[in-house]
Amino acid sequence: MSTDVRLTFKTRPQHTEWGPMADFWLEAEGIEALEGGWLYDHFYPIPPHTGPGMDSTGTCFEGWTALSYLAGRTQRLRLGLMVTGNPYRHPAVLANMAATFDVFSGGRLELGLGAGWNQEESDAYGIELLPIGKRMDQLEEACEVIDRLLTQTCANFEGHYYQLRDARCEPKPVQAPRPPLVIGGQGEKRTLRIAARYADEWNFPGGSPEQFAHKVEVLHGHCHDLGRDPSEIATSTHVFVVGDPAQTAEQAAAFAEAGASHLVLYFLDCSDPSWLGKTSEAVVSALG
Repeated sequence: MSTDVRLTFKTRPQHTEWGPMADFWLEAEGIEALEGGWLYDHFYPIPPHTGPGMDSTGTCFEGWTALSYLAGRTQRLRLGLMVTGNPYRHPAVLANMAATFDVFSGGRLELGLGAGWNQEESDAYGIELLPIGKRMDQLEEACEVIDRLLTQTCANFEGHYYQLRDARCEPKPVQAPRPPLVIGGQGEKRTLRIAARYADEWNFPGGSPEQFAHKVEVLHGHCHDLGRDPSEIATSTHVFVVGDPAQTAEQAAAFAEAGASHLVLYFLDCSDPSWLGKTSEAVVSALG
């Protein structure tokens, strides 16, 4: 495989028993080509649903708790949520969660963060999901709060949504200066500009290779405006596993050609761990 392209995988902790999903991850631990794994951060199952009768009323394991268990069962894989929904947790709480996770996992956390979007689960739980513009303001403040808490001994911040007063977060993460911050989303005016300012990696949630390439151009434009070197930000995308490994490999190669430095193989069904090896082998071959 090209040393320029990183390969990880993602599973949805929904419409599944715990055992099969854990087995899927343990299988991935033994596949050298897969550097890490991801879950999502939702409380209700999300589309696309797979199988008859599967909708938002089904089972869904909580992401950070599930990821903590998987960190304890693995030794090599890097781990993260693609991505954590900012409205669900105060960023100071999330920073402490991230620091603790990074310590007990031996420095294997990748900290995904996004503005959030799921109105159904937010309404059900009484979690305020602000209008999109304010939600982006909230996300930008959260990035600053998290960065300060994870890198400074004593952090202060005065924002509209969040405030810190001589705030501490100890112990600090194993990774220095902090775990990589992965910002997900594709809004060109705000999300990509926030990524250009704060992210170590930007994730494209889904679309065509042509759309991905365009978004990368926009991201790099924001980097230029902010005085940041675009090469400091990895660019990733989901590659949905469609069943036929050859088709998945073809899609992966197209995204790599479009400039992706990290491909996330997104398995909508985790019932058969053997698909991990078949798919990753085909992708590795296609990437050369």
